Amino acid sequence: MDRRKFIRNSCTACLSATGVTAVLSSCTATRYISGTLGKDGLTIDINEFVTRQQGKTAYRPFIIIRNEALQYPVCVYRFSENEYSALWMKCTHQGAELQVSGDYLQCTAHGSEFNSKGTVKTGPADRNLRNFPVSVAGNQLFIDLRAI
Repeated sequence: MDRRKFIRNSCTACLSATGVTAVLSSCTATRYISGTLGKDGLTIDINEFVTRQQGKTAYRPFIIIRNEALQYPVCVYRFSENEYSALWMKCTHQGAELQVSGDYLQCTAHGSEFNSKGTVKTGPADRNLRNFPVSVAGNQLFIDLRAI
């Protein structure tokens, strides 16, 4: 292959990969909210999970609640209309803040991984994440933080 053909093919492949990456990342944009902090916990609107994709209603698999009164964020996973999981994003190994990657929470400090229910999947962490009770009332989710 001559040099000109090589450069043209390489640039086309590179631009195609960039376009695919941009499309995929736009589909999974992470939603950050602050919620309403009350005396016993956080309240959020269920509509925070709603998104529009190609003119249709879809649901985000999770949202992250960052509130200045909390030391660590809380990740809320949506499994169905009435089933949610609220996880303290603090690694049980050495307390580093976790990062969300789809159905997993990962510790960038030492590599521990937890699933969307907070169960340890990969160590060095040997304890599951703190999981807060979630109740649904109308259009609101209440996350009971009394166990912090």
